[in-house]
Amino acid sequence: MGAGAAATTLGDLPEWNLTDLYPAMDSPELAGDLARAARDAVAFEEAWKGRLADEAGKGAAGGLGEAVRAYEQLDELFGRIGSYAGLVYAGDTSDPKRAKFYGDVQEKLTDASTHLLFFTLELNKIDDALIDAALKDDPLFGHYRPWVLDMRKYRPHQLEDRVEQLFHESDSTGRGAWNRLFDETMTSLRFNVDGEELTLEPTLNLMQDANGDKRRKAAEALAVTLNANMRLFALITNTIAKDVEISNRWRNFNDVADSRHLSNRVEREVVEALATSVREAFPRISHRYYAMKAKWLGMEKLNHWDRNAPLPETPQSVIEWEAAKETVLSAYGNFAPEMAEIASRFFDRNWIDAPVRPGKSPGAFAHPTVPSVHPYVLLNYMGKPRDVMTLAHELGHGVHQVLAADQGSLMAATPLTLAETASVFGEMLTFRSLLARTTDKRERKAMLAQKAEDMINTVVRQIAFYEFERKVHTERRNGELTSERLGEIWLEVQSESLGPAIALREGYETFWAYIPHFIHSPFYVYAYAFGDCLVNSLFAVYQQAEKGFQEKYFEMLKAGGTKHHSELLAPFGLDASDPAFWSKGLSVIEGLIDELEALEEG
Repeated sequence: MGAGAAATTLGDLPEWNLTDLYPAMDSPELAGDLARAARDAVAFEEAWKGRLADEAGKGAAGGLGEAVRAYEQLDELFGRIGSYAGLVYAGDTSDPKRAKFYGDVQEKLTDASTHLLFFTLELNKIDDALIDAALKDDPLFGHYRPWVLDMRKYRPHQLEDRVEQLFHESDSTGRGAWNRLFDETMTSLRFNVDGEELTLEPTLNLMQDANGDKRRKAAEALAVTLNANMRLFALITNTIAKDVEISNRWRNFNDVADSRHLSNRVEREVVEALATSVREAFPRISHRYYAMKAKWLGMEKLNHWDRNAPLPETPQSVIEWEAAKETVLSAYGNFAPEMAEIASRFFDRNWIDAPVRPGKSPGAFAHPTVPSVHPYVLLNYMGKPRDVMTLAHELGHGVHQVLAADQGSLMAATPLTLAETASVFGEMLTFRSLLARTTDKRERKAMLAQKAEDMINTVVRQIAFYEFERKVHTERRNGELTSERLGEIWLEVQSESLGPAIALREGYETFWAYIPHFIHSPFYVYAYAFGDCLVNSLFAVYQQAEKGFQEKYFEMLKAGGTKHHSELLAPFGLDASDPAFWSKGLSVIEGLIDELEALEEG
């Protein structure tokens, strides 16, 4: 779909206004803040380096609280600059001017933040008794208790100061550079579908087309282009995996994913309980569903390009932007007017970038920026029902980020495992709202099927991604993996998760290469499954609650990163360490499939 067609069919799609961060890339305000960041970082180091233990020993008269507050102010400043550069770059990663701007800003921030590196390292060297006393005696330091305690969990993995500095400074020429190479390569790729050169998003979108021939051609185009660039993607993947292995070895992390678990503030046992529960549910969920779908489509087996094919009952009309907006805001408002009011700001104040453009980052995200500003949402909106759900998902993130902003720069961010809570909950609200309005049996079947597929993509597919990463990173310890071996591992885990009703045709072995999470955030993916199962359990509590749920829900979101998942879920009577918790979440997906079977038999 060209830009003109999109504008005609979808309505007036908003583009974000980044001036709330900075007026322009060459603005005096940005140049001034970059200079101030460099200057203030040096001043902070001169003021506090080597003094923290002494300040802790002074008890109530010490200045640890003052030091953390100054550190937080610098974190906010750095975050504002980095957010602006990242969002400008995401708008068009193919633009050399933007790419240079992004790279230059990243280098300047890395250089300046080197002067802040000592702070957490030195703070972590202070004896526990002194820290405990300072948290108790100094109200300002005590305010930062959750951040201090979380930071101190890294103590067993902390390295000597100069080594930490080397890790930090080399990121821009190491992992950061490989991330940028992946992004710029991916946005520059073109996929030839029937003579038309498409970027990644429209090509993936064709795999949801009602026309099976179009789906096949899109899948084949993906395979051709990815295969032509496979040596590069294999090199990037091997390099990132080796980088993780080096870091883990130096920092004494035993399992390949332990560093991610620590940053997510979740225990390895909890993640393994989730992964095991999902794997055991493959036959009951994905295998059963895809066998049903093959029957609905009159096929013995689905080809891999048919996995997200719409059912014949699915309405094929394009959903205009205004209709998508009304759908999501109405669902949010029925749950809580405050939630709709916050979400409406994103539309009213141009905090959303919705159109598909060449060079624009694929996919979708909500970027929190910094607490003193507001989040921004990036979409690639093409009018599909799934795009409406993506809008609901990203606005859920946005609402969460707005509510958590009062916690300040150091404590607003939520661990990835809980960061998906509001987004998936927003999707569920929107889905249930639409389902309640639908009385036509055929439309209801299509909606239930699409929701079941979305949940399978979020839970089953993401755990399969997690298993793929575990196998790749484990095997990488013994040497580089060829692109053929990466493809073999991909086919193994996908075959296990999708089941015998899906035929993985030639070319599918390349599809691992376009997944950005493998490069940007190794082992991020299980957070989606964590969040989906958590929300399924949470939504069941909501449906049974007489009153008070909304208040407790908002308190959970406002907590940001100040509480462990056990504390946040306790008011709802939920416990993620209990295996039954995951079974309850998975049973919701099974229930949707049961309902689809009942509709088929009825």
